[in-house]
Amino acid sequence: MRQIRVLIVEDSLVFRELLVQNLNADPAITVVATAKDPFEARDAILKYHPDVMTLDVELPKMDGIEFLRKLMPQYPLPVVVISSLSERVFDALNAGAVDFVAKPSGANRAQMEAFMKNELAVKIKVASVAKVGKFKKAPEQMPSQHLSEGTGDLVVAIGASTGGTEAISTVIKEFGTDIPGVVVVQHMPPGFTEMYANRMNNQCRVRVKEARTGDQVLPGQVLIAPGGDAHMRLVKVNGIYQVVIKPGPKVNGHCPSVDVLFESVAEVAGNKALGIILTGMGGDGAKGLLSMRKKGARTIGQDESTCVVYGMPKVAYDIGAVEYQEKLPDIAKRTYSLLGKM
Repeated sequence: MRQIRVLIVEDSLVFRELLVQNLNADPAITVVATAKDPFEARDAILKYHPDVMTLDVELPKMDGIEFLRKLMPQYPLPVVVISSLSERVFDALNAGAVDFVAKPSGANRAQMEAFMKNELAVKIKVASVAKVGKFKKAPEQMPSQHLSEGTGDLVVAIGASTGGTEAISTVIKEFGTDIPGVVVVQHMPPGFTEMYANRMNNQCRVRVKEARTGDQVLPGQVLIAPGGDAHMRLVKVNGIYQVVIKPGPKVNGHCPSVDVLFESVAEVAGNKALGIILTGMGGDGAKGLLSMRKKGARTIGQDESTCVVYGMPKVAYDIGAVEYQEKLPDIAKRTYSLLGKM
């Protein structure tokens, strides 16, 4: 089996050596080079042709995000950002990074090694099969169709993983305030979901917030499940949709899980729901989307050509959960078309 060739870009000598030691311990990964700044990284890319690059955001000589913006058009390369808790990670994703991991703060050596061998190594393996530089977003535009009043009994559920922050943004930016209440699970570390929701809230016409138990699912509002150790479910209280955030074990390796959300939407909303599954590795959400479709919900899956990783949508499509398969820029339009018939 061919090993994944990794370039590490990190200015801290101690952390850089920890990364090398622990990643090289994984039989599927080999670190071919390290760099302490973007200029060394550029030379290493040309010399070693790595499969994946890990990148710190805070670097000397050139900011990591600026480096990404200059690098990606010339040398499209899967990049996993290693970041402290900062909104800048979303700038990095917007600049072309495939995924990110949250750098442990105050962790002891054992915790740090567990983070590197498990979480980071997994992200690198996913990134190694991701598509980069092959898909450019279409210009954002208003939906071609507007909904009539009375969409309060409808709900839209969205699930995504790798590549999902940008994919969700592309879809939601096209939603107007007439869209039914939207519930979202995006696999993301704790702390980052609130920053992501606030960032989206400033960029979209709809209101976007990190969900809390008891939040009502209202037209023109998007609720994003908080990252951490709790699942988000849809419930109905006195005829009104609400969400419940409750701790639980991982499902399909994730918490929150798309399947858990979709299964609750199938049970509570039935044929008054629309499900969307976007880019991501694995199969989380596929069975839940199938349950939604069996209950009469309309369903949409992102197509292979526009996915960073065509995993979750492929599994959903293969088991018959996807009613319409669409390119990412067309998903909002299809959403409005289907909602207009419900």
